[in-house]
Amino acid sequence: MTTAATALPLLALRITAGPVELRGITDDLLGPLADLATDIHDPDFMPFGFPWSLTPAPDMPRNVAQYHWSKRASFSPAQWNADFAVFFDGELVGAQGFSTKDYLVTRGGETGSWLNRRFQGRGIGTAMRQVICAFLFDHLDAQYITSTAFFDNPASLAVSMKTGYTDNGVDHVNRLGKPAVMRRIVLEPANLVRYKHDLTVAGLPEFRRSVGLDADDQASQEPAR
Repeated sequence: MTTAATALPLLALRITAGPVELRGITDDLLGPLADLATDIHDPDFMPFGFPWSLTPAPDMPRNVAQYHWSKRASFSPAQWNADFAVFFDGELVGAQGFSTKDYLVTRGGETGSWLNRRFQGRGIGTAMRQVICAFLFDHLDAQYITSTAFFDNPASLAVSMKTGYTDNGVDHVNRLGKPAVMRRIVLEPANLVRYKHDLTVAGLPEFRRSVGLDADDQASQEPAR
C-alpha cells in the first residue's frame, strides 16, 4: 500500500542512540511539538535568527504545521530539510533539523535545533546534535556541517563546542531591530565528538534515494526496456 512515507521517506526515518531517538515529523507530532515550542526561552531573549518562537501560543500549532508542510512540499534532491522530532527516554523534548541546497555537489549543510525549557541543561541538546552529525557523516556521506549562534547565547555555543565545531567567522545581523553578532561555526568528520551510544537507523535506503544518493545503484537494478 502506498503511504505518505512512500512519497516522502523522511517521514519513516528513525535514528536511535541509547535514550535519544530522532523521528521524521509526521502529522501526529505537529500538535505536541507546537505545545513544546511555546516555552523555549525567556521572553526578553531571542536565540534564533528568525524570531519564530515569538508566535503567540494560539497561533503556534498553525505556524508549526505550515512550516513543516511547506518543507515537505518543496523537498527535492536539489534542496531539502530533514527535520526530526527528538525523544529522550521516550518523551518528546524538541526538534533537530538539517537544511541543505545542492547537497549532491556540496555534501554539506546546516544544523538547527530547539528544546523545551523543561529539558534544557541536562545534556540532551549536545546528545541530539552529536547524533544527527554522526548520522550525516556516517550514513549520508557529508563532508562538513555548519551552524550559527549569537555571541550572547553561550548554551548553544557550548553544545557546538562539545560536538567538535570550530570557528568559521561572524555575521553582523538585525535581531529584532537591533544589531547583533552571529558566530559561524563548522564541523568536519575528523573533529566530531561522538555520542556515547552507537546509532541505529531505520528507513535509510529509501531516504538516501529520496535525496539523490545511490541513484546509480537504483538505476542498475531496473530491468532493461
